[in-house]
Amino acid sequence: MTTWFTQVGERARTRLSTARRAPLFPSSVEVRPASTVEDGIPPGIKVAAAWAWRIVLFALAGYLLLRLIAALHLMVIPVVVAILLAALLEPVAGWLRGRGLHRSLAAAIVLVGGLVVVFGVLGAIVYTFIAQFNNVAGQARGGLNEIRAWLAHGPLHISERQLDNMINSLEHQIAANRGALTSGALSTATTLGELLTGFFLVLFTLFFFLRDGGQIWTFLCRLLPGQAEQPVARAGRYAWFTLVSYVRATVLVAFVDAVGIGIGVTVLRIPLALPLAALVFLGAFIPVVGATLSGAVAVLVALVTHGPVSALLVLGVVIAVQQLEGHVLQPLIMGRAVALHPLAIILAITTGVVAAGIIGGLVAVPLLAVGNTAVRYLAEHPHGEPTEDREPPGTEPAEEDENKAEDDSGPPAEGSVEGDIKEKPS
Repeated sequence: MTTWFTQVGERARTRLSTARRAPLFPSSVEVRPASTVEDGIPPGIKVAAAWAWRIVLFALAGYLLLRLIAALHLMVIPVVVAILLAALLEPVAGWLRGRGLHRSLAAAIVLVGGLVVVFGVLGAIVYTFIAQFNNVAGQARGGLNEIRAWLAHGPLHISERQLDNMINSLEHQIAANRGALTSGALSTATTLGELLTGFFLVLFTLFFFLRDGGQIWTFLCRLLPGQAEQPVARAGRYAWFTLVSYVRATVLVAFVDAVGIGIGVTVLRIPLALPLAALVFLGAFIPVVGATLSGAVAVLVALVTHGPVSALLVLGVVIAVQQLEGHVLQPLIMGRAVALHPLAIILAITTGVVAAGIIGGLVAVPLLAVGNTAVRYLAEHPHGEPTEDREPPGTEPAEEDENKAEDDSGPPAEGSVEGDIKEKPS
């Protein structure tokens, strides 16, 4: 019996020793990973889902940014206007600094000179309007009577009773909505207070943009991570070039529109020629549609003061000026400033007007142009190396400018962003 127990123990120890030396998973047995939820989902669906949640995050961030801008619109709008004005006036301030003037004095001279020009033009417009008001009112009454007679005896054959009913209905609507008109007047008074606050904020911000614009951009770039500092600084510099070119081109196109339509209404002896020209000049800052809408106001003034024939002549002048702008000025001047497709401009203006009203329509195109330049520069030069040419990406230089750029590729000017930020190893 003892011998049997001894043999059984030896066999058990042998089997245990053999089991310890054997591998845990034999090579002939395939170990499969545990099944997951993604098993069976096509790769295209996985990629679409990965893009979808990222797009949702971008949309949410954009929505929150718009809400923040809407909450701070009293500060954001004056700063944006100051940036546009700085792009227009900075070359003059730079020229004064190049003549040895202190940067504070140069900024003050440009700011005061701009205010004198603006208030001088506004004074001339107000004086012209007041001087011609009585004459315009009399002509408007006569023109309205002529239009009424044309509606009654012309091809439409609208009877006097129908005209009286329409006028009475309009008066009734005005009387019924008197409360809304009163609240609108109070809202306008509040808006005037906001405009006054924004005006002084624009002046204050514009002075420091003209005085310390380069230093402000350098400071903002130094807040970025080291690898992103140089590329963003260079992209911002070329984006600023694009903004300056856009503002210059817009002012030139607006001036040509205002002069052309102003000469036309003056020759036709339409009253308020100077205010109408000023309105066309301001409207031209909204690309494509601004000058057309302001030109329609000139046609309406001609209609109520001089009748349908003068209105048709003014309409012909407006169309001729618009054709000159669309086929000559826009491709020649604006095309070199920003390389944007007309469809992109229309969609940008529409989006800006829907999102922020008139101000949105004004800043939509320059914002798109600046973003286009910055993105194209970062795509072509991700490490921030300077380009050999002097034209910002996103512009369309002429052939002679391209040839000149090949010969003129010297070091950055003193005080520029490249000179302020030291080159860092990538």
